[in-house]
Amino acid sequence: MSSTVHAGVIRLRYLLGRARRIDVGSLMRRARAVATHHDQRTVAVLVDMLREAAFHQVGFQDYVDYDFAMLTAAERRTMMTHPLSNRLSYLFDHADYRHIFHDKWEFVRVFSDLLGREWMLLDNDNADALRSFADRHQTLITKQQLGRSGHAIHRYHGADVSDWDAFHHRLMENGELLVEENIVQHDALSAVCPGTVNSTRITAFFDGHRTHILSIAQKFGRGQAADQMDWGGFYTMLDADTGRALGDGYDSHGNVHRFHPDTGYRIADFQLPLYDEVIALIDRAARRVPQVQYVGWDVAVTPTGPVIIEGNWGTGVYEVKPSVLGIRTGHRPRFQKAMGF
Repeated sequence: MSSTVHAGVIRLRYLLGRARRIDVGSLMRRARAVATHHDQRTVAVLVDMLREAAFHQVGFQDYVDYDFAMLTAAERRTMMTHPLSNRLSYLFDHADYRHIFHDKWEFVRVFSDLLGREWMLLDNDNADALRSFADRHQTLITKQQLGRSGHAIHRYHGADVSDWDAFHHRLMENGELLVEENIVQHDALSAVCPGTVNSTRITAFFDGHRTHILSIAQKFGRGQAADQMDWGGFYTMLDADTGRALGDGYDSHGNVHRFHPDTGYRIADFQLPLYDEVIALIDRAARRVPQVQYVGWDVAVTPTGPVIIEGNWGTGVYEVKPSVLGIRTGHRPRFQKAMGF
């Protein structure tokens, strides 16, 4: 089967699956919200959303998040979207190696030297080892084997634990078998939000010789264990060549943050520290499993340098929001140049 035919089959399957799963009520709520925000008719927006989904690989939430209602046809085609990214993941990420990125326990084994932190896996007989680990690292991060959007991540403090056997048993029952040392982030990131490790999502493509940086999103938390939007977090896009914020922060719930709600930090002033070291780390990571070429890397910058948090095959999309950033063109041209689609 040729690559063109294979890509067409993947796209057809995806579209058929989307059609079967359409939540009409949710679609209507999105259409009404877009119509109100952009002063348009709901029916016109609804028809446009369906047309973009059917013919241009635009997810309904992509249409909302990236302000398609205010863009020209040419501007829309510069935006990366989730359906397009999903298709590229299946084309460029070999099925035999995806599990390394999907399985958090396998990931730490393969990328251990790039994590910059101590970790251990629990078993039935290592409660004493867990306590010893906590003596060295008072804040513990636990992770379940699978899970996305931060829902498999939990944070504990050793000082709060009185019965280590019971604590170990509870973690085992919950499937929280991966225990990691808490990351201490760079002061430049703590200045924005000190209670959460604010990660940087760097989407990259390894062509077998060179690592291409496609887009960079800086995520900011709200003091929780994870900085995902489901936990109240938000993001802004960074210039992919300099690591500087392109403007205010935003999320998929219609919230815009000129300043961080908890610290008052002006988001547009943010500059990712140690940027050259971050890019060098991504290049090292991308070469580790070259069969998985298209990855969304989550990075934390610490006082001593950047570290890998995790890598995501089937990576989600982070894009510019024109109504917030004042930028009407997205990152798709960078993707197309690097990946040749």
